[in-house]
Amino acid sequence: MAIGYLVIQARTADGAVPLGGAEIRILDPQGSSVYELTTDESGETQTVSLETVDRSLSLDPDYAGTPYTAYDVLVRAAGFNSLYISGVPIYEEETAIQPAELIPMQQLQRSPMVTEITIDKPAAASDIKRIQEKPDPRLRILRQVVIPNPITVHLGSPSSSAANVQVPFIDYIKNAASSEIYPTWPDAALRANIYAIITFALNRVFTEWYRSRGYSFDITSSTAYDQAYVHGRTIFESISRIVDEIFNQYVRRQGQNAPYFTSFCNGTTSTCSGLSQWGTVSLAERGMTPLQILRNYYPNDIEIVETNAVTGVLSSYPGTPLRIGSRGLDVQVIQTYLNRIRRNYPAIPAITDEAGVFGESTRAAVTKFQSVFNLTADGVVGSATWYKISYLYAAVARLAELDSEGTTLGIGTVPPGSVIRQGSRGADVITLQYLLNMIAEFYPTVPRVAQDGIFGSATRQAVIAFQNAVGLDADGIVGPDTWRALYDVYLGIGENVPVPGPDTGYIEYVVQPGDTLWLLSQRYGTTVDAIKNLNGLTGSMIYIGQVLKIPSDSVKPYIEYTVRVGDTLWELSRRYGTTVEAIRELNGLTSDMIYIGQTLLIPVK
Repeated sequence: MAIGYLVIQARTADGAVPLGGAEIRILDPQGSSVYELTTDESGETQTVSLETVDRSLSLDPDYAGTPYTAYDVLVRAAGFNSLYISGVPIYEEETAIQPAELIPMQQLQRSPMVTEITIDKPAAASDIKRIQEKPDPRLRILRQVVIPNPITVHLGSPSSSAANVQVPFIDYIKNAASSEIYPTWPDAALRANIYAIITFALNRVFTEWYRSRGYSFDITSSTAYDQAYVHGRTIFESISRIVDEIFNQYVRRQGQNAPYFTSFCNGTTSTCSGLSQWGTVSLAERGMTPLQILRNYYPNDIEIVETNAVTGVLSSYPGTPLRIGSRGLDVQVIQTYLNRIRRNYPAIPAITDEAGVFGESTRAAVTKFQSVFNLTADGVVGSATWYKISYLYAAVARLAELDSEGTTLGIGTVPPGSVIRQGSRGADVITLQYLLNMIAEFYPTVPRVAQDGIFGSATRQAVIAFQNAVGLDADGIVGPDTWRALYDVYLGIGENVPVPGPDTGYIEYVVQPGDTLWLLSQRYGTTVDAIKNLNGLTGSMIYIGQVLKIPSDSVKPYIEYTVRVGDTLWELSRRYGTTVEAIRELNGLTSDMIYIGQTLLIPVK
């Protein structure tokens, strides 16, 4: 019997909070339990081996059976609703990665509900007819090709009443590719298909195919209209590795900027004028490169190009990888991000290198981060690692700030008695918007909104999404029932979500040859006396290999600030004693434009 592999990752709040101690049960096709596992402090199980069928079956377009073995997975964690995933596909010699994003139980909820996810065969094995309408050249288009992070996916056909979810672009592509094709295909075939999937999505965004028609999403999960996507499904290491490498590369015709309309179909039960998914396998087996395969189906003048314009990140990728020996502000940014993330993910080791210097401890932290988040663990910060660190830091910092803001606003435990709707303004609207934003961190179908105290159309859409999520009449009006539900969910989050480890106020440093207390105090912006007091030292003698606690209060070169109504870069620079240019440089801004809810890093002395 052939063998494949599976690892499960239990997390919440868009990955910001790992769920250690979650109980995992893996069931075989007969319903018998084959493994009972527990997640570690990073929310991850050990990788387990599972019996499956020969991988060659998934390379045969004429094979009528199922070329993998499907298992079921049950995920349970104290204080959270459970998750049951059926049909988790295991292929020979492939590692399957099953995300388990759990939702906290509501206040006073006695027992967990069970959410079910069903994974079917990939679209390449389906007989669904592809429509994939080509955009009209006269459609309104964007000025440049931008990676939408997140991308908004409608979980159904365009006109259906299905929910929308916002997904990091890289995760969307990994999901779509795992839903469309077999992970066992030759590398060149996988790459050609992934290029087509990336480019198709970017074409929908670039041409504003759906948004120009009044829809509030970028693309659908419909295999017929767009490309397959199953929220919460299994992804595969072979696909994940390629997506990390090429997620910001797309196909275009020479002399044009727009992503080419890379339509595709399986090429067996469904035919089209675009790429044949099964056809890419035979072409790859004949030795063709991904570009040669693509040119076999699309015009000969197509080329593969790269964009580093990514929305929704605090700092843009610097353009070159960071590694041992790198220096500068970009290194300092990554060090700060990782040291904050490790409060939620303590398996990531502390960084003790000089700020802005990429040394051994920075490499160790990067390598562990990559291992935890399914990236190539090489200790080098390339574009995929940069954006994953940036995205997770934003999620962690956003959640921490929301926790603090709830206290400042005095949310309490008793809902307001008002009835508010579109057009309402004032303090109760701010309370509503705060609650929606906190809930949006845990409920993927609830969008975030600007906290401006104005009940506009975006707030109404978020209210409707929340009402749908908790089973209320979705009228967009916040009356007693909706207020009570908002508070039940909010208070349940406070009761059930694990609290990250506290900031100790110091970092641990291993003394190196040539170190002195004075040099360490200068490097970390503290004093000799502060180091001596923290470590109980009576003299200045230290020795190689000694572990010292270094006060970390002054290590952070900036504060995190969330933009509010009326803020400008000039006003913030005056308030914090810095300059507009310094703020722009630290945040990778190319103009003075900022938006409400944006997280900025403000330099401090």
